[in-house]
Amino acid sequence: MNHFTALADVPDLALLLERAAECKRTPNAWSSLGRGRTLGMVFFNPSLRTRVSTHRAATLLGMDVVSMSPGSDTWLLETRDGVVMDGAAAEHIREAAAVLGRYVDILGIRSFAQLTNRDEDYAETILERFVACAGVPVISLESATRHPLQSLADMLTIEHFKRTSRPRVVLSWAPHPKALPQAVPNSFAEWAIAMGYELVITHPPGYELDERFTAGATITHDQDAAFDGADFVYAKNWSSYHDYGKILCQDMRWQITPEKMARTRNAYFMHCLPIRRNMIASDAVLDSPSSIIIEQAANRVPAAQAVLRTILEAQ
Repeated sequence: MNHFTALADVPDLALLLERAAECKRTPNAWSSLGRGRTLGMVFFNPSLRTRVSTHRAATLLGMDVVSMSPGSDTWLLETRDGVVMDGAAAEHIREAAAVLGRYVDILGIRSFAQLTNRDEDYAETILERFVACAGVPVISLESATRHPLQSLADMLTIEHFKRTSRPRVVLSWAPHPKALPQAVPNSFAEWAIAMGYELVITHPPGYELDERFTAGATITHDQDAAFDGADFVYAKNWSSYHDYGKILCQDMRWQITPEKMARTRNAYFMHCLPIRRNMIASDAVLDSPSSIIIEQAANRVPAAQAVLRTILEAQ
């Protein structure tokens, strides 16, 4: 595995999941693998779980870690080609990526969608420029269109808690006061379909995701019907893909409540966090025994460790 930016970078998903499970069982077993190696992490956007879990995963492998935030503790970067750099950006991404590639052995990049121009966001300019210019393996710490580290942790969580070989997994849109990217639902759908789960995606009209990520899933606007017989409910907000970046609905009836969960087959509740209580889901759902959001977040460490381990072993 040369990079980790999308599911397509993973040659063997079952093997990667097994490696994540191994890292969870014996996290210190590879403590010398990364000795003398450095992970660099570049955060264009805020992070709590991704920053800490990936840092922790790297140190469990014996790696050194350097984190930076352009425009805060490093120069603001220009990402466009052919422009006169007479604005706020003092450095071009071409030089920044190339230089960082000489300093570190693996680069992690986090860069969200801007939600103004769909073509620009889905081109993944920042992530792809680091891949092209850094000269070292690049892992996505969430990009405009995907969050593969989150998805790997999600699959690890489902595999641990599933009670049937092919669980019914429901990805449900839920209300949020701000417009959010499609990265997490895109990625979750892509990985859940690859795992062979019975994936049902439910959302209000107008919130259809890019079909490249959802082919093979059942899509419905009837949330109640979607929840019937579910084994897992994954709540997430996202803005419109077709009417790009727009909030078309804030209907609080889409919030996940105990009444909704009662329609399921004693389903587990999942969310990538951070979560807005009593907006995405009620306190009663989040604090119930069916909520596995903390275990899900904890799985971010072995997921990241498995990815870093796989890349290090290939070097």
